[in-house]
Amino acid sequence: MQDIFNNRAMNDGSDVIGIEMPVRAEDAAIVPVTLRTKLSPADSRRVVTITLVIDENPAPMAAKFALGPDANVTEISTRVRVNNYTNVHAVAELSDGKLYVTRTYVKASGGCSAPAAKNAEEAKDRLGQMRYRQFAKPEQGPATSIREAQIMIGHPNNSGLQMDQVTQLYVPAFFINNLQLWQDDSPVLAMEGGISISEDPNIRFSYVSNGAKRFRAEARDTDGHVFQHQWKADNSGS
Repeated sequence: MQDIFNNRAMNDGSDVIGIEMPVRAEDAAIVPVTLRTKLSPADSRRVVTITLVIDENPAPMAAKFALGPDANVTEISTRVRVNNYTNVHAVAELSDGKLYVTRTYVKASGGCSAPAAKNAEEAKDRLGQMRYRQFAKPEQGPATSIREAQIMIGHPNNSGLQMDQVTQLYVPAFFINNLQLWQDDSPVLAMEGGISISEDPNIRFSYVSNGAKRFRAEARDTDGHVFQHQWKADNSGS
Protein backbone atom coordinates (compact mmCIF):
# COMPACT_ATOMS: atom_id res chain seq x y z
CA MET A 1 0.00 0.00 0.00
CA GLN A 2 2.85 2.37 0.71
CA ASP A 3 4.15 1.76 -2.82
CA ILE A 4 0.78 2.79 -4.23
CA PHE A 5 0.38 5.85 -1.99
CA ASN A 6 3.98 7.05 -1.90
CA ASN A 7 4.39 6.60 1.85
CA ARG A 8 1.58 9.01 2.70
CA ALA A 9 0.18 8.72 6.22
CA MET A 10 -2.78 6.37 6.68
CA ASN A 11 -5.53 7.13 9.17
CA ASP A 12 -8.07 4.76 10.71
CA GLY A 13 -10.99 4.72 8.28
CA SER A 14 -13.49 2.68 10.28
CA ASP A 15 -15.86 5.65 10.48
CA VAL A 16 -15.13 6.83 6.92
CA ILE A 17 -15.23 3.84 4.57
CA GLY A 18 -16.63 0.31 4.83
CA ILE A 19 -15.74 -2.78 2.80
CA GLU A 20 -17.79 -5.96 2.53
CA MET A 21 -16.60 -9.23 1.00
CA PRO A 22 -17.31 -12.89 1.79
CA VAL A 23 -14.85 -14.42 4.25
CA ARG A 24 -14.58 -17.46 1.98
CA ALA A 25 -15.27 -16.92 -1.72
CA GLU A 26 -17.40 -19.40 -3.65
CA ASP A 27 -15.55 -18.55 -6.88
CA ALA A 28 -12.17 -16.79 -6.65
CA ALA A 29 -12.62 -15.32 -10.16
CA ILE A 30 -15.83 -13.42 -9.29
CA VAL A 31 -15.65 -12.35 -5.66
CA PRO A 32 -18.26 -9.69 -4.80
CA VAL A 33 -17.05 -6.53 -3.05
CA THR A 34 -19.06 -3.56 -1.81
CA LEU A 35 -17.57 -0.23 -0.73
CA ARG A 36 -19.67 2.18 1.37
CA THR A 37 -18.90 5.69 2.54
CA LYS A 38 -19.75 6.42 6.17
CA LEU A 39 -19.42 10.20 6.45
CA SER A 40 -22.39 11.82 8.15
CA PRO A 41 -24.41 14.42 6.20
CA ALA A 42 -23.18 17.03 8.67
CA ASP A 43 -19.53 16.35 7.80
CA SER A 44 -18.15 19.11 5.58
CA ARG A 45 -15.63 16.74 4.00
CA ARG A 46 -16.43 14.49 1.06
CA VAL A 47 -14.88 11.33 -0.36
CA VAL A 48 -12.89 12.18 -3.48
CA THR A 49 -11.49 8.74 -4.39
CA ILE A 50 -11.69 5.15 -3.14
CA THR A 51 -8.86 2.76 -3.96
CA LEU A 52 -9.37 -0.99 -3.67
CA VAL A 53 -6.16 -2.89 -2.87
CA ILE A 54 -5.98 -6.70 -2.90
CA ASP A 55 -2.67 -7.20 -1.14
CA GLU A 56 -1.63 -10.64 -2.46
CA ASN A 57 -2.71 -10.18 -6.08
CA PRO A 58 0.05 -9.83 -8.70
CA ALA A 59 -1.09 -6.24 -9.33
CA PRO A 60 -2.49 -5.22 -5.92
CA MET A 61 -4.35 -2.07 -6.99
CA ALA A 62 -7.60 -3.56 -8.24
CA ALA A 63 -9.41 -0.31 -8.95
CA LYS A 64 -9.43 3.39 -8.13
CA PHE A 65 -12.83 5.09 -8.15
CA ALA A 66 -13.15 8.86 -8.50
CA LEU A 67 -16.49 10.13 -7.20
CA GLY A 68 -18.26 12.97 -9.01
CA PRO A 69 -18.28 16.11 -6.81
CA ASP A 70 -22.05 16.56 -7.10
CA ALA A 71 -23.17 12.93 -7.53
CA ASN A 72 -23.11 11.95 -3.84
CA VAL A 73 -22.01 8.38 -4.59
CA THR A 74 -22.17 6.47 -1.31
CA GLU A 75 -21.97 2.82 -2.42
CA ILE A 76 -20.06 0.93 -5.12
CA SER A 77 -20.23 -2.81 -5.78
CA THR A 78 -18.27 -4.89 -8.27
CA ARG A 79 -16.65 -8.32 -8.72
CA VAL A 80 -12.94 -9.05 -8.44
CA ARG A 81 -10.39 -11.81 -8.83
CA VAL A 82 -8.55 -12.94 -5.69
CA ASN A 83 -5.35 -14.91 -6.22
CA ASN A 84 -4.42 -15.95 -2.66
CA TYR A 85 -5.71 -15.73 0.89
CA THR A 86 -5.31 -12.02 1.49
CA ASN A 87 -6.11 -8.82 3.27
CA VAL A 88 -8.13 -6.43 1.11
CA HIS A 89 -7.90 -2.71 1.86
CA ALA A 90 -10.18 0.17 0.93
CA VAL A 91 -8.45 3.56 1.03
CA ALA A 92 -10.56 6.70 0.89
CA GLU A 93 -9.02 10.06 0.06
CA LEU A 94 -11.11 12.88 1.47
CA SER A 95 -11.38 16.49 0.42
CA ASP A 96 -9.14 17.38 3.38
CA GLY A 97 -6.31 15.63 1.51
CA LYS A 98 -5.96 12.82 4.07
CA LEU A 99 -6.11 9.06 3.49
CA TYR A 100 -8.34 6.77 5.55
CA VAL A 101 -8.03 2.98 5.39
CA THR A 102 -10.03 -0.05 6.44
CA ARG A 103 -9.60 -3.73 5.62
CA THR A 104 -11.14 -7.18 5.51
CA TYR A 105 -9.76 -10.69 4.99
CA VAL A 106 -10.76 -13.05 2.17
CA LYS A 107 -10.03 -16.75 1.76
CA ALA A 108 -9.76 -17.47 -1.97
CA SER A 109 -7.08 -18.64 -4.39
CA GLY A 110 -6.41 -18.95 -8.09
CA GLY A 111 -8.78 -16.21 -9.24
CA CYS A 112 -6.28 -14.36 -11.45
CA SER A 113 -5.30 -17.49 -13.39
CA ALA A 114 -8.77 -19.07 -13.61
CA PRO A 115 -9.82 -19.81 -17.23
CA ALA A 116 -12.27 -17.44 -18.84
CA ALA A 117 -15.92 -18.40 -18.51
CA LYS A 118 -16.59 -17.60 -22.16
CA ASN A 119 -14.67 -18.87 -25.16
CA ALA A 120 -12.66 -16.46 -27.30
CA GLU A 121 -15.21 -16.20 -30.11
CA GLU A 122 -18.09 -15.51 -27.75
CA ALA A 123 -16.02 -12.91 -25.92
CA LYS A 124 -15.09 -11.26 -29.23
CA ASP A 125 -18.74 -11.01 -30.27
CA ARG A 126 -19.64 -9.30 -27.00
CA LEU A 127 -16.62 -6.99 -26.84
CA GLY A 128 -17.64 -3.51 -25.75
CA GLN A 129 -21.36 -4.21 -25.46
CA MET A 130 -22.81 -2.12 -22.66
CA ARG A 131 -25.95 -2.50 -20.61
CA TYR A 132 -27.34 0.01 -18.14
CA ARG A 133 -29.99 -0.57 -15.48
CA GLN A 134 -31.45 1.87 -13.01
CA PHE A 135 -33.16 1.00 -9.76
CA ALA A 136 -35.26 3.06 -7.36
CA LYS A 137 -37.01 2.16 -4.14
CA PRO A 138 -40.79 2.70 -3.93
CA GLU A 139 -40.44 5.48 -1.38
CA GLN A 140 -38.07 7.47 -3.55
CA GLY A 141 -39.54 10.50 -5.25
CA PRO A 142 -38.68 12.22 -8.53
CA ALA A 143 -35.40 13.88 -9.49
CA THR A 144 -32.76 14.72 -6.86
CA SER A 145 -33.46 11.55 -4.86
CA ILE A 146 -31.07 8.65 -4.37
CA ARG A 147 -30.87 6.15 -7.21
CA GLU A 148 -29.05 2.89 -7.76
CA ALA A 149 -27.68 2.04 -11.17
CA GLN A 150 -25.63 -0.71 -12.78
CA ILE A 151 -23.32 -0.64 -15.78
CA MET A 152 -22.22 -3.91 -17.41
CA ILE A 153 -19.55 -4.17 -20.11
CA GLY A 154 -18.86 -7.19 -22.29
CA HIS A 155 -15.08 -7.70 -22.09
CA PRO A 156 -12.82 -10.69 -21.30
CA ASN A 157 -10.66 -8.59 -18.96
CA ASN A 158 -7.81 -11.05 -19.41
CA SER A 159 -5.37 -10.92 -16.52
CA GLY A 160 -2.29 -12.11 -18.42
CA LEU A 161 -2.04 -15.09 -16.04
CA GLN A 162 -4.61 -17.30 -17.77
CA MET A 163 -3.51 -20.14 -20.01
CA ASP A 164 -5.14 -21.02 -23.32
CA GLN A 165 -6.32 -24.59 -22.85
CA VAL A 166 -5.59 -25.45 -26.51
CA THR A 167 -2.22 -23.79 -27.16
CA GLN A 168 -0.99 -23.97 -23.55
CA LEU A 169 0.26 -20.39 -23.97
CA TYR A 170 -0.57 -17.52 -21.67
CA VAL A 171 -3.31 -15.22 -22.93
CA PRO A 172 -1.99 -11.62 -23.05
CA ALA A 173 -3.40 -9.14 -20.54
CA PHE A 174 -6.33 -7.26 -22.08
CA PHE A 175 -8.71 -5.36 -19.82
CA ILE A 176 -10.80 -2.26 -19.26
CA ASN A 177 -8.47 0.29 -17.71
CA ASN A 178 -10.73 3.32 -17.69
CA LEU A 179 -14.47 3.84 -17.27
CA GLN A 180 -16.30 7.17 -16.96
CA LEU A 181 -19.98 7.77 -16.22
CA TRP A 182 -21.98 10.99 -16.48
CA GLN A 183 -25.56 12.16 -16.03
CA ASP A 184 -25.81 14.66 -18.88
CA ASP A 185 -22.39 16.36 -18.56
CA SER A 186 -22.04 16.01 -14.79
CA PRO A 187 -19.50 13.36 -13.69
CA VAL A 188 -20.92 10.55 -11.57
CA LEU A 189 -18.14 8.00 -11.28
CA ALA A 190 -14.83 7.15 -12.93
CA MET A 191 -12.83 3.96 -12.53
CA GLU A 192 -9.19 3.20 -13.21
CA GLY A 193 -9.19 -0.58 -13.49
CA GLY A 194 -6.61 -3.36 -13.48
CA ILE A 195 -6.29 -7.11 -13.96
CA SER A 196 -8.17 -7.86 -10.75
CA ILE A 197 -11.57 -6.74 -12.09
CA SER A 198 -13.50 -9.82 -13.17
CA GLU A 199 -14.49 -10.80 -16.70
CA ASP A 200 -17.41 -8.70 -18.05
CA PRO A 201 -16.96 -5.78 -15.61
CA ASN A 202 -20.09 -5.07 -13.61
CA ILE A 203 -20.34 -1.90 -11.48
CA ARG A 204 -23.36 -1.10 -9.33
CA PHE A 205 -23.50 2.21 -7.47
CA SER A 206 -25.76 4.68 -5.73
CA TYR A 207 -25.95 8.36 -6.67
CA VAL A 208 -28.23 11.37 -6.48
CA SER A 209 -30.12 12.20 -9.66
CA ASN A 210 -29.81 15.78 -10.87
CA GLY A 211 -32.78 15.45 -13.21
CA ALA A 212 -30.57 14.68 -16.21
CA LYS A 213 -32.22 13.45 -19.40
CA ARG A 214 -29.46 11.02 -20.33
CA PHE A 215 -26.85 8.79 -18.74
CA ARG A 216 -23.54 8.39 -20.61
CA ALA A 217 -20.71 5.90 -20.36
CA GLU A 218 -17.27 5.70 -21.97
CA ALA A 219 -14.86 2.81 -21.46
CA ARG A 220 -11.33 2.28 -22.76
CA ASP A 221 -9.24 -0.87 -22.75
CA THR A 222 -5.53 -1.64 -22.85
CA ASP A 223 -5.62 -2.22 -26.63
CA GLY A 224 -6.90 1.31 -27.24
CA HIS A 225 -10.54 0.46 -27.98
CA VAL A 226 -13.05 3.11 -26.96
CA PHE A 227 -16.64 2.08 -26.18
CA GLN A 228 -19.34 4.71 -25.77
CA HIS A 229 -23.05 4.53 -25.10
CA GLN A 230 -25.85 6.64 -23.71
CA TRP A 231 -29.29 5.90 -22.39
CA LYS A 232 -32.37 7.88 -21.51
CA ALA A 233 -32.37 8.61 -17.78
CA ASP A 234 -35.41 7.60 -15.77
CA ASN A 235 -36.12 10.26 -13.14
CA SER A 236 -39.66 9.15 -12.36
CA GLY A 237 -38.62 7.28 -9.22
CA SER A 238 -40.21 4.08 -10.52
